[in-house]
Amino acid sequence: MFRSLRRALRTAATVLLLPMALGLTATTAAHAAEDTAAAPTAAAAGAGYWHTSGRQILDASGSPVRIAGINWFGFETTNLVVHGLWSRDYKSMIDQMKSLGYNTLRIPYSDDVFKSGATPLSIDFEGKNTDLRGLNSLQVLDKIVAYAGQDGLKVILDRHRPDSAGQSALWYTSSVPESTWIADLKSIASRYAGQDTVIGIDLHNEPHDPACWGCGDQATDWRLAAERAGNAVLSVNPDLLVFVEGVQTVNGVSGWWGGNLMGAGQYPVRLDVPNRLVYSAHDYATSVAQQSWFEDASFPDNMPGIWDKYWGYLFKQNIAPVWVGEFGTTLQSTTDQKWLAALVDYLRPTAAYGGDSFQWTFWSWNPNSGDTGGILKDDWSTVDTVKDGYLASVKAPGFPSTGDGDDGGDDGDDGGGDPATSCAATYTVTNDWGGGFNAEVTVKNTGTTAWKSWQVTWTWPGSQKISNMWNASFTQSGAKVTAANAAHNGTVAAGGSASFGFGGAPGGATAPTVSCTGS
Repeated sequence: MFRSLRRALRTAATVLLLPMALGLTATTAAHAAEDTAAAPTAAAAGAGYWHTSGRQILDASGSPVRIAGINWFGFETTNLVVHGLWSRDYKSMIDQMKSLGYNTLRIPYSDDVFKSGATPLSIDFEGKNTDLRGLNSLQVLDKIVAYAGQDGLKVILDRHRPDSAGQSALWYTSSVPESTWIADLKSIASRYAGQDTVIGIDLHNEPHDPACWGCGDQATDWRLAAERAGNAVLSVNPDLLVFVEGVQTVNGVSGWWGGNLMGAGQYPVRLDVPNRLVYSAHDYATSVAQQSWFEDASFPDNMPGIWDKYWGYLFKQNIAPVWVGEFGTTLQSTTDQKWLAALVDYLRPTAAYGGDSFQWTFWSWNPNSGDTGGILKDDWSTVDTVKDGYLASVKAPGFPSTGDGDDGGDDGDDGGGDPATSCAATYTVTNDWGGGFNAEVTVKNTGTTAWKSWQVTWTWPGSQKISNMWNASFTQSGAKVTAANAAHNGTVAAGGSASFGFGGAPGGATAPTVSCTGS
């Protein structure tokens, strides 16, 4: 009942569409008593496959990591591929996600992608997505996973639906039995064995009534089904994390679809491979559906208690990591704004807690989610900086690249180094379709002293104009462009780097020589 509106606009798109961060002050003192785990480490964690220890997720070296990511949907729809590729190149999308500070990508799919002849629809191949031409849906997914890993993003695959027709209450339907569900989960787990960009699988999206937890009925007990499916996944790829969502109703208490994990304490999911289980909850605001707690006189102060009851206790009692796999809102109402601010605070700010925090992926990247909208606006390029800004305090560092660094783009001047300022800048065209282009600039501190700010300049070889820029501000006078850091990425440690991206027009030009300073 909570999905009819939010899914309304997630339909096949068969025509081409026409074409800083606001930090929230989080109160950390209230969380101090909960901090029973080791203090977070600040190193570039995340290499290799991951495992769990109590409420934390650890990388291959044992360092805590934080999933701070975004949902990019479409493979679960009749398009059989992520949406927006009718407007932009997939590489520029992923580059932009990275530049905004998202470190993980949750990709929903349906079992239709495994069918013979599954063909992705609504992809523009003219000057963009050229390497996807002729590929089936799974082969396109391979490309997206590979590029995400090269960019330092991790991927969680989400079996969202049995088929593209719509969400199902149970993990099976009359046309897609449990045996197919498990066989397809094993297939995709095997497909990415040895590729640690894919760190786990979300077994099924939003089980809801009549799904139960701990009732013992093989046909409806989601906890037992998750054990069967999770162990099947681990039998072919024991390195993966297994993400298990909640249900709707436990002991007569109802909440969001997939958001009720009240039964997991008494009836935990039991997997054959230890330290692979992550519980997942979904939570939404009034733009999706009304709930009684939004009308409580104590709102929003009542919300931490609500979250504690439904899923937060698993983290606070050090039982298991908890990943809020979906949460989102249009932010149109004051209630929704207060809800999102309260939830972000509850998730624990990265600056204070690092990897000893709730994990999350925001819904959604796509602007065409009917009752939440997205981080991108309707042009599939401009960032909703207000919505993105709410998440600033819970974003987290990216992870080591799993690629060779060759993204196939048009690499411009490699920047070299400016001895006077100990700054090097690299300019990369990530997408060029003739009428316009996207580019990314990375600024590296090659000195021995941290910066508090940086600036990059270049002069266009032609009539190029910047249309929009993310993670930096800019001025342009004729052909000369000056870009300066945003409020959240001016500080760069010695040996560290920061990136920003932009769109411009026209395309087809050679890359300019860039110079930079840091102080």
